Amino acid sequence: MRVRKISSPRQKTDKQDRLKRKVSPTLDFLRKTYPDAKCHLNYNSAFELLIGSILSARCTDKKVNSITPELFKKYPSPRSFADANITVLEKDIFSTGFYRNKARSIIGCSTEIVSRHKGNVPSTMRELTALPGVGRKTANVVLGNWFGKPGIIVDTHITRLSRRLGLSTARGAEAIERDLMEILPQREWTFFSNSLGDHGREVCKAQKPLCRSCGVRDICVWVGKDG
Repeated sequence: MRVRKISSPRQKTDKQDRLKRKVSPTLDFLRKTYPDAKCHLNYNSAFELLIGSILSARCTDKKVNSITPELFKKYPSPRSFADANITVLEKDIFSTGFYRNKARSIIGCSTEIVSRHKGNVPSTMRELTALPGVGRKTANVVLGNWFGKPGIIVDTHITRLSRRLGLSTARGAEAIERDLMEILPQREWTFFSNSLGDHGREVCKAQKPLCRSCGVRDICVWVGKDG
């Protein structure tokens, strides 16, 4: 029988203190390198950001931005999305991938916003994640980038870099989010997410990361690190 090793409160505290000391120079680097980091989706309202975030699942922000101008002209409000023909909407968002699931989520989400929130996007994690197709990642995108409420956005970049930097050993998005929440100042959550995402796009790429050009390579614990 395999016995699970349980960390003592002291061991957990020591680990958090060590990681807080590690995340501090990471934040310094991000502030210096990506001072104006922001969400890469184009939007003019909380609702447009919400829809864009749903569409961005397993799709690049660039691709989403290429279709949303026409999409938001055709469907300018939560009511228009709620009343959309699902087959037509699927064709409208086909290029973003997983279009059937996304269309159902968008119509369901819009219907709830109209019926339960008087057409306004809610501004709490509980209310946002109660909407169809909205998980914590999407909710944190909207909370942090529109409502100014700090949230850690665990996308593919944050997942990859938090593990490479040794800030979390978790695999699930919610577990990584909890780990980062414990070691990052709350006021930095949204900036950290946006700026670390930029670093993931520009330097610490999934394939062929530019390790020799990385400003936090001395902190990195990734076994695949170059030189």
